[in-house]
Amino acid sequence: MNDSMRRIGAILLVIFGGPGLWWAGSGAPASTSANDAMVATIAAAREHAAASDPRLKGASRFEEGGWIYVHLEGDPGAIGFQHGYLLAPEIEDGFAAVSAGMMHSTERDWEFFRKAAHEMLWPNIDAEYQQELQGLVEGLRARTGSKLDVDDLVAFNAFEELPDYYVPWLNKQQRTANAPNLRSPGNCSAFVAAGSWTKDGQIVMAHNNWTSYRNGERWRMVFDIAPKNGYRMLMDGFPGVIASDDDFGINSDGLMVTETTITQFEGWDPKGKAEFVRARKALQYAGSIDEYTKIMLDGNNGGYANDWLLGDSKTGKSRNSNWG
Repeated sequence: MNDSMRRIGAILLVIFGGPGLWWAGSGAPASTSANDAMVATIAAAREHAAASDPRLKGASRFEEGGWIYVHLEGDPGAIGFQHGYLLAPEIEDGFAAVSAGMMHSTERDWEFFRKAAHEMLWPNIDAEYQQELQGLVEGLRARTGSKLDVDDLVAFNAFEELPDYYVPWLNKQQRTANAPNLRSPGNCSAFVAAGSWTKDGQIVMAHNNWTSYRNGERWRMVFDIAPKNGYRMLMDGFPGVIASDDDFGINSDGLMVTETTITQFEGWDPKGKAEFVRARKALQYAGSIDEYTKIMLDGNNGGYANDWLLGDSKTGKSRNSNWG
């Protein structure tokens, strides 16, 4: 890919070099136009070179009815790269919106969240998802030349945890003066019905996302993920986030998941594992309700506390459980 980029760059230099010299001597407006043209051309060359990356093999994207459907497959690094590349514009836009909201509500700067991601969350993320997050950054940069790094993406993935669970806990620990009145929100409405409660005895599950307009209008991804290990997953989601976060999904073993947020929950464990990691892992590896429960409770950090509604199509059974 690097050799291809160099060849493309050399050709572009020959094509645009002469006109560039002429523009440079023709005043500021022409110079600005030349610079804009060069930036656009380099960006197009970068995207063209990245499009031939073997990690994109098997991945796809299409849009219909206001939803963006993305198919990702392969090892963790490849899945991350595909995610970052195919949804790069949406990730940049989503990150800008979410990070602005996080900083505004908590009255903390972005470096605060980067530090929390790097020092508190990252060490407890499974190696598989560390690789996926790193691949996501690589795909994003290959497509757009983004300046976002892994710390940015980890903090971004924890946007349901850090502002409403970690920061209130930290403010109490540090007795922060004039701290904003933060409390975990009451998001979502959902139900699961099974057995005699449904017409044919099969499981019926539904979910309604209650969130800000700022986030909600961007929450329109449908991910079809076929990982090298674990079950295939179909879930809705947010661009750049490796878990559904909206938490509405089903895996290829027939386990279906949704949740509603527990309002005003308090309790954070800084040594625990991020909820977005546990939720993704549980959907990917759990073949039963009990297995899902076990994974969600392993390293529970108290973040994004929800009342989880689970169904297993193999048994026709459902269950409600409360976890962070």
